[in-house]
Amino acid sequence: QVQLVESGGGLVQTGDSLRLSCAASGRTFSRYVMAWFRQAPGKEREFVAGIHWGGGNTFYSDSVKGRFTISRDDAKNTVSLQMNSLKPDDTAVYYCAAGHRWNGIAATEYDYWGQGTQVTVSS
Repeated sequence: QVQLVESGGGLVQTGDSLRLSCAASGRTFSRYVMAWFRQAPGKEREFVAGIHWGGGNTFYSDSVKGRFTISRDDAKNTVSLQMNSLKPDDTAVYYCAAGHRWNGIAATEYDYWGQGTQVTVSS
């Protein structure tokens, strides 16, 4: 069982940066693939970035590649998402998720979810 709590969302302007954090409980955190998803109003939840156990392999959606960086600290049970060069299209509720699927990009491939944190980017 893993419980996830996100933090770090807020209101920023186009071009700004923001760092999201996700704190996880559970002794087996290091065995999970961790990911960030986002959901904008009226849209489906979409994959943003993922990181495998050990932190050696990351994968991103094309829409954020080169702007966002996912990282994890297994000693602290945390996963972070550094978001740079933010755009209004990045506005959404961002969710942290934990699963076991290698390179999983579908929401159905993740077993545990946080409650989400709002990110709003103004133009």
